[in-house]
Order: sequence, then C-alpha cells, then structure tokens
Amino acid sequence: MPTFIKAIGVTVRISAASLFFATIIGIIFGLFKLSNIKPLIFIANAYISIIRGTPLLVQILFIYFGIPMVMGFRWNLMSAGIVIMTINAGAYMTELVRGGIEAVDKGQMEAARSLGLSYPKAMAQVVLPQAFRMMLPSIINQFIVTLKDTSLLSVIGMRELVQNTKIIVANNMEAFTMYAIVGIYYWVIITALSSAASLLERRTTYGK
Repeated sequence: MPTFIKAIGVTVRISAASLFFATIIGIIFGLFKLSNIKPLIFIANAYISIIRGTPLLVQILFIYFGIPMVMGFRWNLMSAGIVIMTINAGAYMTELVRGGIEAVDKGQMEAARSLGLSYPKAMAQVVLPQAFRMMLPSIINQFIVTLKDTSLLSVIGMRELVQNTKIIVANNMEAFTMYAIVGIYYWVIITALSSAASLLERRTTYGK
C-alpha cells in the first residue's frame, strides 16, 4: 500500500505539472494559430502535426534516449516525465485554446478594443477568461488523458503506478491481483475526475 500511494503521488504530480505547462504552451501556440503571421501559423501547425502524428511511446523514447545522446546530458526521471507529457499534451491544449477563443463572440473583442484596451490586454482580460470558462470541462478531460498516458513512462523506469506494479509482481508473482489493484486505482481517480468534468460542464451550460 505505501508504494502504491507513493506511485499515485508521482502519477498525479507529473499529470498536474504537465497540464499546467501544457496550458501555457496551448495559449502561446493557440494565439499563433489565430494570428495573421504565416511563420507563426506554420510553426504551430508543424508542432501539432508532429505530436499528433506520432505515437506517445516514440516521443518518450526519442526525448529520453535520443536527445540526450546527441546533446550529451542525462535526464532526471521526474523532469523528463514532465517535459515529455507537457510536449505531448501541449499540442492538444493548443487546439482546445484555439477552439475556446473562437467560441467567444467576436463582439467581445470589438467592445474591449472600443473601450481603449490594446489587443493583448483585451485578449488577456476579456476573451481568455471567457474562453477558459467554456474550456474547463475539456481541460479536465485532457488531464484524464494525460494521467492515463503517464503509464507509458514505465518504459523509462519512472516509478508511477504501472512501473510500481511491475516491480511488485516481479517479487510476489501475483500478476492477476496486482494489475487488478492498479486498474482499480486508475478507475477511482478517473471516475472522480470525469464526474468533476460533467459537473463543470452542467454548470457552464447553466451559466450560459
């Protein structure tokens, strides 16, 4: 039990930190996609295309083993896990941010600009808060996806839930029981997050 609790902490920390940084990336590249500057649009589209067009497992192996081999350094496991999951989730957050901003009535930006706000201030103070309010359920869903995807970090030795279970099974040979337990842990966490997303979605819809 103590090892499972510790592994849950690792899984949640990686997922939460990744989503935080992925949201920042999503805002930056989402604004790139909505800009009229072709090089920025190209960079955003290339990033999204590469990440969404390659398996997460390949990204993990490339970032953890490939890049250090060329650059001549070694990853700290926790840092590597956060960077990998951030880069992956950032591509999906970019599309969420773009869709959220486009869902806000264009009149909001026009009204803010007519009151004397600059474009950056109008975006930060008027448009983005409304966009995030609508995006919140989708952000929680992305957190769920990222949390499940952390299981693939077991291939680099990250002691999250799956890797922790592998180590226990290697010692007690009770694969059926141990993998059933880890499945229950995931199910409880994800069910709670899914319920929170549904509640937020209902409240958001009611607020409209």
